[in-house]
Amino acid sequence: MNITRRAALLGAAALILATPVLAQDAVWPSKPLHAFVGFPAGSSPDLLARIVTEPLATALGQPIVIENKPGAGGVIGIQQMLNAKDTDYAFGTTINGPMTTAPRLMPDLGYDVAADIIPVVLIATSPLVLVVAADFASEDVAGFIAAAGVEAEALTYGSVGQGSGAHLTAELFSDRANVDMLHIPYTSYAEVTTAIIGGEIDSGFMAPSAAMQHVEAGTLKILGITSLAPFDQAPGVPVMAGQGGLPDDFRAELWNAFIAPAGTSAAITQKLNTDINAILQDPAVQTRLLDMGWQAVGGTPEELQQRIAEDTAIWGAVLDRIDAKS
Repeated sequence: MNITRRAALLGAAALILATPVLAQDAVWPSKPLHAFVGFPAGSSPDLLARIVTEPLATALGQPIVIENKPGAGGVIGIQQMLNAKDTDYAFGTTINGPMTTAPRLMPDLGYDVAADIIPVVLIATSPLVLVVAADFASEDVAGFIAAAGVEAEALTYGSVGQGSGAHLTAELFSDRANVDMLHIPYTSYAEVTTAIIGGEIDSGFMAPSAAMQHVEAGTLKILGITSLAPFDQAPGVPVMAGQGGLPDDFRAELWNAFIAPAGTSAAITQKLNTDINAILQDPAVQTRLLDMGWQAVGGTPEELQQRIAEDTAIWGAVLDRIDAKS
């Protein structure tokens, strides 16, 4: 066989072998996709997922079915995504808890974040604000830290229970500010707010949207926000980072991310990342998210992976602190 003919045959064989892969990539998605959400329909994580997946479905040319699987703080949604066994067609949106604190709090979690889940893109973040009664003596975070540092448990704070986002944020704040505040748990943010206004407790961390109506009514004031940059939903509120001895990188945020099961095609993961980033650049999408208390973010899968690792370490240390105080 001459070299020319042999090369031609080898090239033809290579083309035949490559064709199924190319064809498969070219037609994806060829059927509806499923996005698992670990919270009920109408909840904030559910609405956020729909804001993103509606234009994503248009971009992909296939419907995206939202699968609401509530339970265990969002963990059930991830478990169901992994159990779907529908590679390249089953995905999820998740808040940070199931990716960062759940592995520590739930020994029988049923998944390994690093081994079983592919980060696709960070969709949005939502900070908390530190609130006190309108007549509280301090006007800023530095003054609040000074008051809290007079003695152990000089100030109190409320949350919606042990292990809640507000509880963990307050403990992170206490650790970074080197103060010791007394935790008073309640069953709802409405109760926490009423307790602050009524003088039963001194402070609490909550979503800006929950606080602003009381600020406007003159019954609460906001001392600072836990994001690294100002937040449009809380205009004029200073960031807490760098105030009163807090480190410049102090940050405590809820976040929501798009994820995929391990085994998902790298090309598909990259396409989803590209398409969702484009969606998050849409001013209309940004406004819808902001109206719900979320700041659109975006970024690379590697940046999301780094955020997961950083927050896992941060909140792991906070849980150690809580365990030590128990």
